[in-house]
Amino acid sequence: MLLFYLLSLIVTVKSELLLGSCSFDKSTCGYTSDPDFLSWSLDPTGHFITVNKQAQEAQGNAVLLGADVDGQDWTCFRMVYQVTGNASLQVQKRTDGDSFDRVLWLTQRPSDSWLIANIDLQNSTEPYQIIIESKLRDGGSSVSIFEIKISDNYCIECDFEEPHLCGYTNQWNRNMNWRVGRAEDTKHEDRTGQYMYVDSTDTKRFQEVAKLVSPITNTPMSGCLSFQYQQHHSGDHLFSVFTRDQAGQYQELWRADLPENNHVDWNPEDRVWMPVQVDLKAPYPVELVFEAAFNSPHGGYVVLDDITFSQEFCNAGTEPTFDPSVANCDFESGYCEYTQALTDGPLWKRVSVRPNIYSVGDHTTGSGSFLLANSRFNSQYGYLSRLFGPLMPGNQKYCVKFFYSIRGLSGTDLALYLYYTDGSKQQKIWTQNEMIRNIWIEVELTIQSQKNAQMVFISPCKNVWSCGSVGLDDIKVSLGDCLPLESSLSNPSQCNFDAGFCGYSQDKKDTGDWMLARGPTPTSYTGPRGDHTTGVGHYLYIEASFMPPGNKARLLSSSLRGSREAQCLQFYYHMYGSGTGQLSVYLQTGQEDKETLLWTRYEEQGVSWLRASITYQFDRLHQIVFEATRGASVRSDIAIDDVVFKRGPCRDSAADHIPAGNPSGNSINDIQ
Repeated sequence: MLLFYLLSLIVTVKSELLLGSCSFDKSTCGYTSDPDFLSWSLDPTGHFITVNKQAQEAQGNAVLLGADVDGQDWTCFRMVYQVTGNASLQVQKRTDGDSFDRVLWLTQRPSDSWLIANIDLQNSTEPYQIIIESKLRDGGSSVSIFEIKISDNYCIECDFEEPHLCGYTNQWNRNMNWRVGRAEDTKHEDRTGQYMYVDSTDTKRFQEVAKLVSPITNTPMSGCLSFQYQQHHSGDHLFSVFTRDQAGQYQELWRADLPENNHVDWNPEDRVWMPVQVDLKAPYPVELVFEAAFNSPHGGYVVLDDITFSQEFCNAGTEPTFDPSVANCDFESGYCEYTQALTDGPLWKRVSVRPNIYSVGDHTTGSGSFLLANSRFNSQYGYLSRLFGPLMPGNQKYCVKFFYSIRGLSGTDLALYLYYTDGSKQQKIWTQNEMIRNIWIEVELTIQSQKNAQMVFISPCKNVWSCGSVGLDDIKVSLGDCLPLESSLSNPSQCNFDAGFCGYSQDKKDTGDWMLARGPTPTSYTGPRGDHTTGVGHYLYIEASFMPPGNKARLLSSSLRGSREAQCLQFYYHMYGSGTGQLSVYLQTGQEDKETLLWTRYEEQGVSWLRASITYQFDRLHQIVFEATRGASVRSDIAIDDVVFKRGPCRDSAADHIPAGNPSGNSINDIQ
């Protein structure tokens, strides 16, 4: 075995295990089963806790309640688990004042062995409780937890002393792999320390590569990444560190053979520890990949140890991570950071449409403001309507989302370009291809540029036959790829119904049902033409032709815990049709037939999706009920979409407000 000598010591603080850690050896360390669900139990043959549906007649979920956690410092939650059969496991964060638990991590994949979940818990000003929930869907399913460790460090930090290696994994290669090594460690004089190493003697062919991959970050992180390494025969191999995002794209952070990365005068044949510090910006989920590439069996070796992280950048001059929210705009209060060229004139007009049965309003609220190009007030044949966004730094990946709406009868064209500030030719990155009119269609784009650039929305007005009006609203920009959202089933606090009912259920006492739909409803001159979320997704509605006049359809939410603080319920509703009846929202308590009216609307409200915001307060277990009443004729379809529960009062200036402790629907203001 090789003996390694320390050249430079980077101070490493041993992480401390915090309240909530448990090895489940003879006890559950304060974790308890929620009595309303299936029971967790210690396995008599091993050191783990498990829930098995075969052993219990009850069906459904098993909830494990943890201790309260002091969230003042950043912590890493690490769990060793196994899922078998048709089951899922998720870790949630429960905070006083929130009606729903926040899902931190979720898996639905069965495995034949123990796996490791790593979750970074950001520092918080208030304590919270860790909730672990499993869902068992058939008799052969089970979920087991072997160990939980909560430590005062970041999940990407590791000294490789633990058997699970902090969740770091070797990306298996038939010939070349990272292995655990053991040698004398100056930090632990009384025992043997561990490190990771890869040796070229395993090389079987040209350009063999070994990859050691960190746990994926789940929280935005920016700061200084530190580690120590050793090399032997450094000229015969390449040692690099990359970040890898969820789309699989690599970005190099550091490479050992670059002159600027070698700050110590040393002989390549000396076996010494080399300290490294490199700035890391991870505003979206990434993995660290430590990669060693060899060209021959005589390419030496690489040794790695003591990976740490600090929230302060290594270099004081490093620029902070760009905040993409400067490019967000709903145009309710103006143009935000968007501008038009002086030579073009104000061809993009900010307009608003009051709810009516002929023209669709904005996307944000249904009665607010949006931008309109080539309107009948500013059409100029032969001109381009150009809208410039704020400058966005290069060498970055962005997710851009916006909504557009085609209006009028003549041909319409809308495109999005990247305009480079260095004078390079602008690049078209998207062009409108949907010709559905009077529906807000969502666009999602992942864009990446090596140079600083601006987004430019362009709509041409070529002639009388190609100068249709087009609306633009709700532009949002974030860092990273546009990735599919987790199933709405895992987040009942916000539901767009694209993945089902999100835990909402039909009231069996009523005579009608809420139905899942996409596109227009079957009956003409009633109902929406598309959903609110994307224009092409799903929503819930009542089909009036299936119900007699006056009949009701009631939709029940899952149980909400309640809070002493005000809560905000926000949703979008659609009530179009000459025979439209009534839509009401009730608060239902555990007492039979005890309901309080929170909000209601009667009759036709227009062709737009309108936003409703209700502030209410109730400190006990309750449910929210959406009740639709069929009107006088079949033109009475009523729809809802994008239901969201938020902590604290609604921010809408004209939100319906239900006084604390006395929910009432007697005083109802118009929704803006």
